Amino acid sequence: MKNYHQAPAAVVMIRPHHFCPNPQTAADNAFQKSHQALTGGDIKSKALAQVDTAAEILTRHGVKVILFDDETRTTPDSVFPNNWFTTHENGSVGIYPMYCENRRQERRDDVLALLGREYRVRQTFNYARFENQGLFLEGTGAMVLDHVNRIAYAVKSKRMSDWLLNHFCRDFNYQAVAFHARDENNVDVYHTNVLMCIGTGFVMIGAGLIKDEGERRRVMQHLQLGGREVIELTLAQIRQFAGNALELATAQGNILAISQTAFNSLNPEQINTIEKYVKIVPLDVSTIELAGGSIRCMLAGIHLPRKSESLAG
Repeated sequence: MKNYHQAPAAVVMIRPHHFCPNPQTAADNAFQKSHQALTGGDIKSKALAQVDTAAEILTRHGVKVILFDDETRTTPDSVFPNNWFTTHENGSVGIYPMYCENRRQERRDDVLALLGREYRVRQTFNYARFENQGLFLEGTGAMVLDHVNRIAYAVKSKRMSDWLLNHFCRDFNYQAVAFHARDENNVDVYHTNVLMCIGTGFVMIGAGLIKDEGERRRVMQHLQLGGREVIELTLAQIRQFAGNALELATAQGNILAISQTAFNSLNPEQINTIEKYVKIVPLDVSTIELAGGSIRCMLAGIHLPRKSESLAG
């Protein structure tokens, strides 16, 4: 059986022409921020420019970036495609049910068609129908996947159904590790990928937000099983999106895509630890962060084998 890799070498990104913080997600996303100082036009133009610059920088570092445009006005969060689909080294694709109604329109046949043309897609698991039953699992927002050790970490929230998480784990051969995580106001963390980032050699996690000692111990034991070095993040750093990063593979070595906001929140010891494993690439996505997500949310990793490559077992 082929070994699985944690870091993808290619990503899908969406160029949002009408980006704005989504009013439908504000109720349960405590990471959304006020944007009164910016007009709608400023927000749209700045967000689009930040996507383009981030894509350019990642490309320059050797990441394959596949860009799609979204010119519709009905999908303000389309810049976060990682929530509606995932791809896997065994040729599988997952399509996910979204909690907010206007996010359900983000699913795109043209994205899936391109994947089918360029990569080996063996099967597709479409969970979108479970929206009708009030069951949600928002992709790699709701789950942080340890691809190597086959563990799916998931914070319990309105956007993550335990039943559907277990369904996913059966279909994709993962073990579910679900737990509660809350901020200082006792508000559930809305997505797991703002709490933690799993790299090849290291993990970044705001373990202090896992209030239950038994749950926290269980999560940390699983993380340490893979031999990764654990970097603990403070609540303040989590609020600056320090957990919302993604390791990417390049021919010159792996990099960590992280927002400039998040990078600025890290202390020198944390930076030194990360740099033992990857090159840090800070990206300014501060306007997009107004919507409550950061650079990891903007990157839908492509783990599928290219048509010239063999499938993982």
